[in-house]
Parts: sequence; structure tokens; C-alpha cells
Amino acid sequence: MNLPLLFNLLVFVALLLGLAQTRNTQWSLAKKVLLGLALGVAYGAALQGIYGAGQPMVKSTLSWLDLVGSGYVQLLQMIVIPLVFASILSAVARLHNASSLGKISFLTIGTLLFTTLIAALIGIALTNLFGLTAEGLVAGTQETARLQTIQNDYAGKVADLNVPQLLLSFIPQNPFADLARAKPTSIISVVIFAAFMGVAALQLLKDDSEKGAKVVGAIDILQAWVMRLVRLVIKLTPYGVMALMAKMVANSNVQDILKLGSFVVVSYLGLALMFVVHGLLLSAAGINPLRFFRKVWPVLTFAFTSRSSAATIPLSIEAQTQRLGTPHAIASFAASFGATIGQNGCAGLYPAMLAVMVAPTVGINPLDPLWIATLVGIVTLSSAGVAGVGGGATFAALIVLPAMGLPVTLVALLISVEPLIDMGRTALNVSGSMTAGTLTSRWMKQTDQAVMDSDDHADLAKA
Repeated sequence: MNLPLLFNLLVFVALLLGLAQTRNTQWSLAKKVLLGLALGVAYGAALQGIYGAGQPMVKSTLSWLDLVGSGYVQLLQMIVIPLVFASILSAVARLHNASSLGKISFLTIGTLLFTTLIAALIGIALTNLFGLTAEGLVAGTQETARLQTIQNDYAGKVADLNVPQLLLSFIPQNPFADLARAKPTSIISVVIFAAFMGVAALQLLKDDSEKGAKVVGAIDILQAWVMRLVRLVIKLTPYGVMALMAKMVANSNVQDILKLGSFVVVSYLGLALMFVVHGLLLSAAGINPLRFFRKVWPVLTFAFTSRSSAATIPLSIEAQTQRLGTPHAIASFAASFGATIGQNGCAGLYPAMLAVMVAPTVGINPLDPLWIATLVGIVTLSSAGVAGVGGGATFAALIVLPAMGLPVTLVALLISVEPLIDMGRTALNVSGSMTAGTLTSRWMKQTDQAVMDSDDHADLAKA
């Protein structure tokens, strides 16, 4: 290890130690994550400014930073399946009867899919309005390598599935394989398996109260145990975000970002419009949208910086129950389903925009009403089962583009701006899940209005 590399790593360790000192403050987790993001941007910019992008010294430094950044991402992936399973199982077991499950599921999933449909329409409209197209985009070495990886690791698993096969893949066949994420749609299979297990617990409680009570008690213990595990990982978020942002900035190419700047701007315009759609839906249900967004702002901030819908599940449940007056069962359903079904940003807006951009390159008219209707339908149906950790948008695009007869090349060409957009997409995904939970609670007349109307602005998620 040479001296420059040693110096770089010592500086990074010093930043980690400095960030760790926030444990002694009253800062919320969201503020700590924002500080980690800022430190990561500054450190990454310094690396690029001193050594230059792509230089061997930068690559060597970032390979060590991956121990923190990629390690954090792997920990997030570790908790996704246990978290979703425990949340859904606990939510169903908390219901007074199994009949409530159907109504809650219908309203929650229906809202998620409806907002995803709207997101797809907005993506199509904006992409056509601003004339975004994939024509003229050339793949460099990094993009070509990314495309090869996508085709080898992902495309072969999902590109050949038609819509009926995709829906059939959601039904669990081997729960243990799904818990091990043996197939791309394992998460939604785990959700369905957990729901069946929860209904079975309710039936057992009805038929044999003594055994049923023990099972429900065990489920509560399991959920508390998993939530404790999740909290341990979430506490590492500021450090993981700092390392990931440092890597992103150090590797960023300003020219590539500027070249794709119009796509970034239009993407965020679409995201902003979808937040407005959420506000309008809440307003139509008699909920003050400004009050709603003020109460959930810390959760959205965490989602933006962590880029993980799944990791935000505990914070989403906490915000819905403690600040929006939503019952725990509905909040758990909405948060868990929202991390796997109908993600407005990753599974709605993004694949729709890509499809419109690619269409002209293969001679398809992106303004054809029948083509648009088909695209919206496929985007909405395929939005189930998208992973709740970074990469879900890529998975969604790899389902939608082949289903529309389009090449997946554009997915790789956008690699340079993907992290910039993914932060906003994740925040929108989480907003959609909390909107669905809040609306479901209101429609079922189960909202604690005193909690909803309170002006308690205490920070969530102290860590």
C-alpha cells in the first residue's frame, strides 16, 4: 500500500469517525444520513479533483471504500426477505378476522397499481412532450460492460417471460427457495406465503384458542426480533451512504451527465408531478396533503438518501401509525406491499420513459394510442415483485422493454445518471406506499383522527 492510498484511506476513516460522533447528539437519522451524503460528495469530488476520474489511485481507493458502501448494500439485501415476511405475517395475524385481509389488500394494492398507472402515463406524456429519444446515444466501455452484465445476470431470467408467466411466477411453489430469493419474483412470492401463514394463524386462533394464542405470540416475537435486526442495519446508513456517494461522485463524468441532463430534468419533473398526484388523492379523501407531507418528510428524506424502499419499511410503519393515525395492520401492509408492488418511480415512471425513448429506434411510433395503452397495461401489471433495494428499476425495465419488443440497451446507457434519478424514484416509491396506507385507513374509517390532526413534529427514527 503506497503513501497516497494510505493517506486517502486515513482521511476516509477520519470522516467515518467524525460522522460517528453524531451518536452523541439528538439528531434524527435523516439528518445524520444527509450529513453522510454531504461528506461523501465532498470526499468523492476531492478524489476526482486531485487524481482525475478513472485513475488507478481512485480505483484503488474506491475498492477499499466498497467494504463500507457495498457491504452496506449487501446488509440491506440481507434484511429484505426477513423484513417483508415478518411484516406481512404480523399484519395478517393482527387482524380480527381473515375477511378484513381481502378488503385491506384490495384497497392497498389497488391504490398502488392505480398510482403506478398514472405514473406511467405521466412518463409517456413527458417523454413525448420533450422529445427524449435514445437515438444518438453511444455506449462507452463502462456502458458496454454494464449491458453485458445485465444480459448475463438478469435479462435471461425475465426477458422470456410473458405476462401470464410473470403472474404465475408470483405464486409460491417452494417457500424455502423463495426465502433464498431463487427467482427474480421471489419477494412477491414471500408476501403471498406470509399472507397464507397469517390467515392460517387466524384460523388456528379461532379453532384452538390456546394454540392460536401461542402462534400469534410467536409471530409478535419474530416481528420484534426482525425489527431489531433492521434497526441495527439502519443505524449504519449514514456510513454506507457516505461511501456510496463518494464512489458515485469520484466516478462521475460531468460530460456524460450533461449529455443526459435532459433525461434527469424530465425524470424529476415527472417525479414532482407524481407527488402532486399523491397530494390530490389525499385531498380528495379529506386529508390535508401539506400536513401529510410534513409528517412523513423524515421518512422521504431517508428513502432519498438510502435509495432503498425495503430499508424504509420500519420508518414508514412508524410514521403511519404514530403521526398519521393509521392502524398497525394497514400500515404494515402498505409499507410492505409498497416495497414490492406498484412502485410509482421505479416500476411506473422509469420503464415507461425508457420504452418511449427506445421505440423510435426500432420504427415504432410512440404516439400510437394502441401502443401507449399496451405499454401502460404491461407497466402496471409487471410492477409487482420489483425488488425494494437499489436495482428494482432495472428489473422493471428488463420486464417491460422485452415485453414491448424493445431492446434493453438503453438501460446500460443511462448508467452515469442512474444514481441521481434513483434517489428521487425511491422517495416517490415510499410516498406512494404511505399514501396507499393512509387512504386505505381513511376509506375503512379506521384512522385515529386525533393523531392525524396533531401538530407533533418530533423527529422520527432516532438512531
